[in-house]
Amino acid sequence: LAALKATGFEVAQPEARDAMAIALLDCIGDPQPALRDGLAYSALSTWLRARQLSAPTVHALTAGLLAQLRDTRDPGGFRRPFAALLLSEVAHADLVAVLLTAEERDAMVAAIVAYLRGLNDYRGFSDTEGWRHGVAHAADLIGQLSVNTEIAAPAVQRMMDALAARVAPSAKVYYVHGESARLARAAYFTYRRGVLDAAYWERWMNVVASPAPLRDWRAAYGSELGLARRHNTLAFLHALAQAARTGGGATDASLLDAVDQALARVGLDREHQALD
Repeated sequence: LAALKATGFEVAQPEARDAMAIALLDCIGDPQPALRDGLAYSALSTWLRARQLSAPTVHALTAGLLAQLRDTRDPGGFRRPFAALLLSEVAHADLVAVLLTAEERDAMVAAIVAYLRGLNDYRGFSDTEGWRHGVAHAADLIGQLSVNTEIAAPAVQRMMDALAARVAPSAKVYYVHGESARLARAAYFTYRRGVLDAAYWERWMNVVASPAPLRDWRAAYGSELGLARRHNTLAFLHALAQAARTGGGATDASLLDAVDQALARVGLDREHQALD
């Protein structure tokens, strides 16, 4: 596998490449980052983006990855996040050229919503263990699925509802590994698609900017949980605002206005308020 990586994962025989792709499914939960991320994920991603896997192999990969994403028995915490990440590569390939069935897309939507709603492992990067990054990987998959015109508004809404609940989880967790930016990217491109109406986005933004379970945002300064919630909410909103400022989309002005209103709800730091 290391020698294969040195060649850019070139495999001359399509049948051999397909067989290796299926075999690599067993590696995405491996505790060694060089095997899990550097080889298994990199090879599968390379082949999917180059459209070098046969249709039956893509369907088999999809089924295998969905099974791993649904399986809660993941003691190391690697398998499910990397299943989500690789499913985002499958979903991207399906955007470029239709590969999946409607049933497979529906299964992806259901699986990622269930995964994100049940997620309680917020580990990101470790020098010794590499990446887990469940929140970011889930956001990547949601981003690919939400912009697919084959997926209807109700399914997009379920994914965005699940994503909103992870902008600032009810845990003493500070997103410091780029999670907020990945969540914002998914939200930004979903907004740009325009399949959800303005009333939905207004409700969605109110959920994101809500201090609950805190009584208000001033109470955030009184607990670690509150400070973490405020940190994550602001990080997300600023990332979403940056996407709207630089994205070049026709709807960016309306999104930026909504984000500015949400930021006003969360409020400035006490230090800034004192200076004012």
